[in-house]
Amino acid sequence: AQESRGLGDVYKRQVSTQSTGVQFNMGRRIRVQRKGHGNVFRAHTHHRKGAARLRSLDYAERNGYIKGVVKEIIHDPGRGAPLARVQFKNVYRYKRDNELFIASEGTYSGQFVYCGAKAALAVGNVLPLKSCPEGTVVSNVETHPGDRGKLARASGKFATIVQQSEDGRKTVLRLPSGKKKLVLSACRAQIGVIAGGGRIEKPMLKAGRAHYKAKAKRNNWPVVRGVAMNPVDHPHGGGNHQHIGHPSTVSRNACPGQKVGLIAARRTGKLRGTRVVAGANFIEDANK
Repeated sequence: AQESRGLGDVYKRQVSTQSTGVQFNMGRRIRVQRKGHGNVFRAHTHHRKGAARLRSLDYAERNGYIKGVVKEIIHDPGRGAPLARVQFKNVYRYKRDNELFIASEGTYSGQFVYCGAKAALAVGNVLPLKSCPEGTVVSNVETHPGDRGKLARASGKFATIVQQSEDGRKTVLRLPSGKKKLVLSACRAQIGVIAGGGRIEKPMLKAGRAHYKAKAKRNNWPVVRGVAMNPVDHPHGGGNHQHIGHPSTVSRNACPGQKVGLIAARRTGKLRGTRVVAGANFIEDANK
């Protein structure tokens, strides 16, 4: 009876694998799978100062302006750009509101910062894009009115206002990547370049500095190459020489343990020539 039961279990397993067509490769979970779970790969956020963003959009900013003062310039662990702690008077209650802005280049403690549609066009102030002329250098730009800043937030980065629409409702921005983006003119932005530029120009020189950089951010260093691993640890591992042994391109629908390399690559190799993208006439006019 026990033998028949064992044979039946084997038969069931064979049928299940034949019906699904799944091959069970008994390899370990690779690094990208473990990172998705979190655990030791979570970001190190204990010493961080908080979310850096613009003020909540209110009546004062929509119809006039509100004045704040920069109390201090602080360092945020894990972030390349310094932060500015800006204090505003609460317009409804007898208290003060503290906000964390990403510091613009040239910001100093004691500086007055003005936020609103009627604020002056000066470095550190926050204005809607419709109040900025073409060619203005802005940073910490909103993608939707009131989202408190999403674009051009890294150290030394900025976006440029390329063109305003004739009806005054939309604005074309040139992002740090060079891409042009169309946003609503009611979106706010901070005037100037984000402070801390040139940070990546200084070489690391030694592994210890890379170690402390990663220590402030998350467990993402050192990175072991897949070809240096064993076959059980990575699809690129194994072999008498360090080589992948098969094309590095992989399907978008590959299972999680195989999805490493050039995922869903449209093409590989060096980029040559220019690429023509068909877009809206408004953006095409801005490119000219």
